[in-house]
Amino acid sequence: MASMRHTNDIGLPFMKMHGLGNDFVIVDARAQAVAVTPALARGIGHRQFGVGFDQLAVIEAGDVDANLVFYNADGSTSAACGNATRCIARFLMEESGKSELTLKTARGYLLARDAGDGLTSVNMGQPQLNWNEVPLAEELDTLELPIEGGPTATGMGNPHCTFFVENAEAVSLEEFGARYEHHPLYPERTNVQVAQVTGPDQLRMRVWERGVGITLASGSSSCATAVAAARRGLTRRTVQIELDGGRIWINWRDDGVWMTGPTCHVFSGTLTPEFLRSLA
Repeated sequence: MASMRHTNDIGLPFMKMHGLGNDFVIVDARAQAVAVTPALARGIGHRQFGVGFDQLAVIEAGDVDANLVFYNADGSTSAACGNATRCIARFLMEESGKSELTLKTARGYLLARDAGDGLTSVNMGQPQLNWNEVPLAEELDTLELPIEGGPTATGMGNPHCTFFVENAEAVSLEEFGARYEHHPLYPERTNVQVAQVTGPDQLRMRVWERGVGITLASGSSSCATAVAAARRGLTRRTVQIELDGGRIWINWRDDGVWMTGPTCHVFSGTLTPEFLRSLA
């Protein structure tokens, strides 16, 4: 078992990575465990007083290539974070020389592969389509919820609410996302997407992440939106999605929802003991 690192005394090394502008602070705790508290996550996540991130991801040792734990900017945890999983998979593949990895998350065991041309693919598992799996507060048909706009509910290890609209750019996402994140039908809150069909098997999507706000991209939201579009007959199961941060490809196969896109390791650094003590 890894020993606990006393971060307040020695500082805390980290990496800053992003997938399509969906940005992460990643802590490698395989050699020495790191105790992440909500206060620590919120402090690191602050874009003025800390480093700033959409999610904090911690890499832990385990029975597979790595265990991953995710935190939102408000200090809450998330069972799934697709783009962070892709970023970490790319880092671990470059470190190990492997082209295929198995990663464990609260969502389950996820397979990651080098897709070539600098792209990384992750199988995010099968979507959760039943009301109690998403979860919703009551038994409902997840294909079209009794909410204005008739959104689709999907679970990808975290809950999603996808609205299909005529013009995704015209939606005031800051107000819209905040309103539906806390909708009573979603007892654990929800990620909110607005999506527009822009061509055959092509979507334009914007996203509000629960516990974070507007983000430039979201892997699990992309998966949920692709699944919702296929279920509603708007697209086939393989789609290209244009996000604020760039392009991602989703393929809902028999073995799960595969997500493929670019990643970037921006820089590495160390959180100082002074900063860490200020959060204690």
